[in-house]
Amino acid sequence: MELLKGKDNVEKAKSLEVAEDAREEQWKHPSFVSDLFTGKIQWGMIFPFPEQSADDKKIGDDYLKKLEPFLKNNLDADAVDRTGLIPDSVMKGLAELGCFGMKIPKEYGGLGFSQINYNRAVAMVASHCGSTAVLLSAHQSIGVPQPLKMFGTPEQKKKYLPLFSKGAVSAFALTEPEVGSDPAKMSTTATPTEDGNHYLINGKKLWCTNGTIADVLVVMAKTPPKIVKGKEKTQITAFIVEKGMPGFEVLHRCSFMGLKGIQNGLLEFKNVKVPKENIILGLGQGLKLALVTLNTGRLTVPAACTAMAKKSLVIARDWSNKRVQWGAPIGQHEAVTAKISMMAAMTFAMDSVTWLTSAMADQGKADIRLEAAMAKLFCTEASWRIADDSVQIRGGRGYETADSLKGRGEEPIPVERFMRDCRINLIIEGTSEIMRLFIAREAMDPHLRRIFPIMSPKTPLGQKLSMAVSAFAFYTFWYPRQWMYLSRWRNHTKVSGAIRTHIRFIEKTSHKLARELFHAMAIHQEGLEKRQQLLARFVNIGTDLFAMAASCSRAAHLLGQTPSDRGPEELADLFCKEATLRIKREFHAQRENDDKMIYKIGRKMLEGKYQWLETGIVR
Repeated sequence: MELLKGKDNVEKAKSLEVAEDAREEQWKHPSFVSDLFTGKIQWGMIFPFPEQSADDKKIGDDYLKKLEPFLKNNLDADAVDRTGLIPDSVMKGLAELGCFGMKIPKEYGGLGFSQINYNRAVAMVASHCGSTAVLLSAHQSIGVPQPLKMFGTPEQKKKYLPLFSKGAVSAFALTEPEVGSDPAKMSTTATPTEDGNHYLINGKKLWCTNGTIADVLVVMAKTPPKIVKGKEKTQITAFIVEKGMPGFEVLHRCSFMGLKGIQNGLLEFKNVKVPKENIILGLGQGLKLALVTLNTGRLTVPAACTAMAKKSLVIARDWSNKRVQWGAPIGQHEAVTAKISMMAAMTFAMDSVTWLTSAMADQGKADIRLEAAMAKLFCTEASWRIADDSVQIRGGRGYETADSLKGRGEEPIPVERFMRDCRINLIIEGTSEIMRLFIAREAMDPHLRRIFPIMSPKTPLGQKLSMAVSAFAFYTFWYPRQWMYLSRWRNHTKVSGAIRTHIRFIEKTSHKLARELFHAMAIHQEGLEKRQQLLARFVNIGTDLFAMAASCSRAAHLLGQTPSDRGPEELADLFCKEATLRIKREFHAQRENDDKMIYKIGRKMLEGKYQWLETGIVR
């Protein structure tokens, strides 16, 4: 047993080392969220709310005017759900509209869209057909175009980007049958040939979206380890692989709860010979490429989720006004009114977070790794709750399929399809659990960089002393400022009294979050990584604060444009009030919780000590 435990610890350490090596260590630009966790609110980064330029907005408006009628007239989303296929005519039409080249620069034949316009287009598709939205998103948010745009050589860009502009499909192959979020256990290998000009890729990749129809893929594989200071270091490298290369085979197309039309499958590589020129970024840089790519790639998911939330809100409102029960439309009953009210406020917050982070990506002045992760976490979880409430409001008709409704003469409203389609968003491109761990790790980074080298036995004594003096000097000033501070709000834009109240709360709570996180690190030290429920609560607080800040900024912006419309202020006010209650509960739960008992019972369940609970079922 001890040997097994020792082996587990070694493997865990190796996995953590690989993950740490892949991290973006430097913060080259400021981050609103990173500063928020240290009690430093940079209001100037989000106030005033970043507005899309008139010229760029016109480009997006003109494109959506062409895209919307195409979707309405050519894409039967319920048929895609029923048959599992996006028709060839639709694929051809999407290609003609330039949908596969939206993010590709114009010099390579693409549309060269900004992040905002790209997200607007994918959002519109998502509001109609989730499967088609995922096809486009997986193709250019995490598929070959994005990493090539960021890290490709001139030769790689010239060879491949024009193909995508014409409609070629790409995919991203990372996950394996036995490997999800732990890249250290990756088994796919890329072995250099004797002449060193090629690599032979061998292995299997699972859940590769677009993989069954992709013309070109990014494939992550282990290349020979590198020796650093006498120690072997795992090297994971990104390769461009073409469908026609001998040895590449699609073994299986997967089928899921929702998104029935996505082409997702199990792929096999048997001695696939890839030229060394097809390496992206460099040997051993594959995971770093994946993480950096996902910073902007993740932003499409919040946009799609927000669009689905808006569509669900429209459906719920229409049905609540139309359906009469107990002598009145159901929307007039308080229980339903409350659901619709919170759906509207949550959708406003999702919209604010989505377009704030998209604008940050376009401006390129901020490090958005935390903002993108929070946007993904917040919007996916919010959209799932909205989908659930939509089904509840529609009742039996919410649970019934659109085809069945149509078959008996009713309007084919696909609420149950929306619910099935949006569930995967809490899993893809980083599960909610992984997102919380990622955000927690990055949030603690300013402290870890100061403290952990002092505690490490690898740090020379002289360096330890120097760093200890530096850390002491920093915390001598930093820690008192988390208790006694001056507001950083400098009236960046005119805001109402309600919004100003929430701004004060965000500032005050940011300082409380900073000191509570610091206390937790001091108490638990290296054991903090195991306290995942505790870390999750810190992340939940930070995420709600970020959503509150985005909502306040956008409400102030919209109110400034149309002072007579108090709607944005009302929605932001309601969201912030509810978020405030959630934050207070999370802080309380940090002091009084059953984390140890929950963990203890969970372990006992895993060990089979509650099998008496499992009787009376079909095995």
